[in-house]
Amino acid sequence: MDARAIIAGLRAGQVPSESQLSWFAQGLADQSVSDAQAGAFAMAVCLNGLTDKARADLTLAMRDSGDTLQWNFDGPIVDKHSTGGVGDCVSLVLAPALAACGAYVPMISGRGLGHTGGTLDKMESIPGLKVDLSENQFRQVVGEAGAAIVSASANIAPADKRLYAIRDVTATVESLDLITASILSKKLAGGLEHLVLDVKTGSGAFMKSVDDARALATSLVKTANLAGCPTSAIISDMNEPLAPSLGNALEIAEVMAVLCEGKTGPLLELSCALGGVLLNNAGLAKDVDIGAQNIAAAVQSGKAAEAFGKMVYAQGGPVEFAENWRRFLPEATVIREIKAPRSGVVTAIDGQALGLTVVGLGGGRQVESDIVDPAVGLSDVVRLGDKVVKGQPLLSVHASREDEAAQAAQEVLAAISIGDEAQERPALIHERIDA
Repeated sequence: MDARAIIAGLRAGQVPSESQLSWFAQGLADQSVSDAQAGAFAMAVCLNGLTDKARADLTLAMRDSGDTLQWNFDGPIVDKHSTGGVGDCVSLVLAPALAACGAYVPMISGRGLGHTGGTLDKMESIPGLKVDLSENQFRQVVGEAGAAIVSASANIAPADKRLYAIRDVTATVESLDLITASILSKKLAGGLEHLVLDVKTGSGAFMKSVDDARALATSLVKTANLAGCPTSAIISDMNEPLAPSLGNALEIAEVMAVLCEGKTGPLLELSCALGGVLLNNAGLAKDVDIGAQNIAAAVQSGKAAEAFGKMVYAQGGPVEFAENWRRFLPEATVIREIKAPRSGVVTAIDGQALGLTVVGLGGGRQVESDIVDPAVGLSDVVRLGDKVVKGQPLLSVHASREDEAAQAAQEVLAAISIGDEAQERPALIHERIDA
């Protein structure tokens, strides 16, 4: 085959065949396709789009460009993926809760991207914990704890790694076809039997409108099901942080408050909703509502906390982390309350701005080589509709230096709007999309 012929066909609006897409993905992985050809391919897809079948074919071709995992356990292999938000630590609640309900969760996660936090960075705020595991270590942790949260090896969907970097510099990142193939090729390489997707919408999400989120969710669900992995999606609201803390160790603390102290709120609510869909689809619950109740019961009984502790220890963390988590998590040297400049009602929260504030404090990366400070971030963030009095704390900034705290204070005050009348609070869950 010839890369030029495939690109010319795409440019002319022709649908590439399964064999052409497989050949091109292998060429991306082994470098026989040049950067220029990869960029032209991405632009042609971005401009002309793919059919549902061709999108699934591209997804499977990129999945099969590297290693694919297979499992042999006595329960279903399940996973969850989020399109990214702020204060979103659902994976850390959901993975052990699913394990406590009889599922196995080999979760291959990512690091912070833009204004959104990364699950791996959050996990690494636990002393000693490692996310870079060999395949044998990965299998052992999943077998022992029921769940593991790890980074992808270099051999997982290498075609996607190459194409992702090229999309970033060729203005083709926003292509729904390429976004879909990128997300799913990595997830499906993990050997999943069932998947649930959390597609975010709102000020703290990449998809700002519900319509855009629905388009992405529909593309992902259609493609995953065509690729042979039964998948559903939930569109959830991200017009305010999901949990009231942003930052790596601070979000771990929120997770432990849910798992160990019975804390309720949107974080637990969304975890139960996503888990309910997965348990139902995987045959571990009669319906979605019962599945959600089973997730809640696993948390309330302490079984999810026990599974989390096993996972942490199996990945190199402290043996008694679940019992004594407060003494293990790092704390910032500067903690400053940011007070309301006037009385009123919280009418809007710019989640993206808050996320970028955390990055500026050192809680994320501005360039790939940046070292993340696990202790910094924001905590006790007010919620939409809260009534505040002038001088009342809106949140607390956790920083390593006074000047960084002062800069963050200015940014968060600009990100939180206080008005005279309360706005209607958006629902946490907008809709569910099934096959």
